[in-house]
Amino acid sequence: MAQPDSKKIFFENLSGAGKAIAVLTSGGDAQGMNAAVRAVVRMGLYVGAKVYFIHEGYQGMVDGGENIREATWESVSSMLQVGGTVIGSARCKEFRTHEGRLKAALNLVQRGITNLCVIGGDGSLTGANLFREEWSGLLTELVEQGSIEADAVQKYSALHIVGMVGSIDNDFCGTDMTIGTDSALHRIIEVVDAIMTTAQSHQRTFVLEVMGRHCGYLALVSALACGADWVLIPEMPPEDGWEDKMCQKLSANRAGMKRLNIIIVAEGAIDQNNKPITTDYIKNLVVKCLGFDTRVTILGHVQRGGTPSAFDRILASRMGVEAVLALLETTANTPACVVSLCGNQSVRLPLMECVQMTQEVQKAMDEKRFEEAVKLRGRSFENNLKTYKLLAHRKPESELPISNFNVAVLNVGAPAAGMNAAVRSAVRVGISEGHKMFAVNDGFEGFCKGQIKEIKWADVGGWTGQGGSLLGTKRTLPAKHVDKIADQMRKHNINALLVIGGFEAFLSLLELLTARGKYDELCVPMVMVPATVSNNVPGSDLSIGADTALNAITTTCDRIKQSASGTKRRVFIIETMGGYCGYLASVGGLAAGADAAYIYEEPFDIRDLQANVEHLTEKMKTSIQRGLVLRNENSNENYTTDFIYQLYTEEGKGVFDCRKNVLGHMQQGGAPSPFDRNFGTKISAKAMQWISKKLVETFRQGRVFANTEDSCCLLGMRRRALVFQPVVQLKDETDFVHRIPKEQWWLKLRPLMKILAKYKTSYDVSDSGQLEHVMRNRPKELDASVAM
Repeated sequence: MAQPDSKKIFFENLSGAGKAIAVLTSGGDAQGMNAAVRAVVRMGLYVGAKVYFIHEGYQGMVDGGENIREATWESVSSMLQVGGTVIGSARCKEFRTHEGRLKAALNLVQRGITNLCVIGGDGSLTGANLFREEWSGLLTELVEQGSIEADAVQKYSALHIVGMVGSIDNDFCGTDMTIGTDSALHRIIEVVDAIMTTAQSHQRTFVLEVMGRHCGYLALVSALACGADWVLIPEMPPEDGWEDKMCQKLSANRAGMKRLNIIIVAEGAIDQNNKPITTDYIKNLVVKCLGFDTRVTILGHVQRGGTPSAFDRILASRMGVEAVLALLETTANTPACVVSLCGNQSVRLPLMECVQMTQEVQKAMDEKRFEEAVKLRGRSFENNLKTYKLLAHRKPESELPISNFNVAVLNVGAPAAGMNAAVRSAVRVGISEGHKMFAVNDGFEGFCKGQIKEIKWADVGGWTGQGGSLLGTKRTLPAKHVDKIADQMRKHNINALLVIGGFEAFLSLLELLTARGKYDELCVPMVMVPATVSNNVPGSDLSIGADTALNAITTTCDRIKQSASGTKRRVFIIETMGGYCGYLASVGGLAAGADAAYIYEEPFDIRDLQANVEHLTEKMKTSIQRGLVLRNENSNENYTTDFIYQLYTEEGKGVFDCRKNVLGHMQQGGAPSPFDRNFGTKISAKAMQWISKKLVETFRQGRVFANTEDSCCLLGMRRRALVFQPVVQLKDETDFVHRIPKEQWWLKLRPLMKILAKYKTSYDVSDSGQLEHVMRNRPKELDASVAM
């Protein structure tokens, strides 16, 4: 298979030979920790280092003995999909004492361990940094006690620390997402979706308590993802008199024919006087003031449990590999670092800078500097809060600006989970900006037929959790019907277009841009928001719907592999969607622990297939019982899924048998994931704000006239930034024949999947190795944290 540029191969310069790395999980458990442990172990072994498990966190490090065991490649098999942490986690009072750390140092030195990978929260990472600072003094003390030889002080002179944040609360500054947060959101949203059906049946109000003693991230984002009526978080206590405002809001929603109310409360919610706000208090308030049938549900440790989401598996795997690279590159003067996620990139930040910023948030809250606390949480948290307020609380008609602009919203292409959340967001933001919003049914096919009607605030209530496209969507392009579309634009006085869709939506904007020369009606601001499970739209690293599809693939692969549990050795050949784009096969393969993934972008021949079969046969003979091979539907016209299935069946005779499965349209169905709900909500809100700005800029002589390239844009996520890009400028970046971008960021993840499957390959580290610093106020153009 094709390899990355050889100048970026790192193994010649970064060898782990002679090094010993230990990995431990500490503090509260989080889904995805096992994926991180697996990645650290396999990457460490891959570069030639010895790798050790430290069981039961710092307690195991202090106790030593069987708690510190050497890891093998096989010892982390079948743990990717397991929740919690299989190596155990424990809070250790003894490690907080000097004597405890002295015992821990002795246990590490006896095994030659000078590299620690710590997966935990800010307390665990702070403890690791203190241990590192004391290291040389501890060794000197051990020599004086006669516990170790004098030359050990020189031999093991420095302890290197790299941290990964495992916490469902997402309460650590410096990273957009911590390991476990996305999975916890999955658990919450599953419960909320289930509760909404029973609440609707009985016209009930539900008060849900979610975790977050000191951080309201889970409460805020789940409220955004399900369209909750009210949310209470510790960072932003409600103003005095909030009880009356909340009851008015609930009452108004019921009067608007809404049959249920959802109130989400973080367990650490407080009022302006730092007094706790409990679920029982809210329940009693609603019953007393409104007489609504009200129930309380406390989710508790359900949020920590279950299998990790696709996002958490990928995040943890990337972080685990990056952590090993960081350990290999450290010197005696390198500060302890933490591997973080910024936008769509792994970055390294000084550990104590992040810890200090995290502690500043709590200090600001204690001192009632709540607005500052929100800012310190980061731009992602701040934007979540602003977006929630914008969409959940409708301003009175008298307070709305009067713009006299009409904006149409439509879906184009195949349905994608999250489209409805994007439409809801666009409609409500548009109304808040004073526009009259119009919904177009069935894409441009419906547009030319006049299937256009005004859509109100209440019309999109409850849309965030709905899969598919409630507006209806078609693949029809506008070029053949452009005259009728122009007529409908004139008839309804449409001043701007928001198109939500996939590659067809991109082509549609190019066609409408070309037609502007003939039709003045098309000289209006137009913006596209990418929404397709294939994630094949140029100009954006991510598309609405792709995360939901990845979770469908990952869950199905888990079940398929489990079906062979306890039987003879078996290999599964799985076909995924994506057209010519291999995103789902590649990233789904990384999340599911695949042995190979065949895609169009990385050409393969019969020799590659044979090498893969031989590699899998060898692994089957020595260790694993189940194999997983993914194939993108259009990866090769001759090496079909049937061909690969028959090849593996024939070549694996006597070692393993084979089964195949075509996942098909199940990848497009189902309720949208929390990620897609929030990505759709926030990117669509940003697109509508751009439209409002462009409408003002292009309004002259009593009409809107926009005919420049920058008035027809695609809003996409590029590395760390959300960028509006003129669609005409994206033409050179696009392979129109195969409907994919010419360059795709996720191809850099493919070697990672191969390494974790025990293939010898090269790994592009061109984005690695830079130790950055925590930014208090990230510049606006770097606000890529829209995703979550």
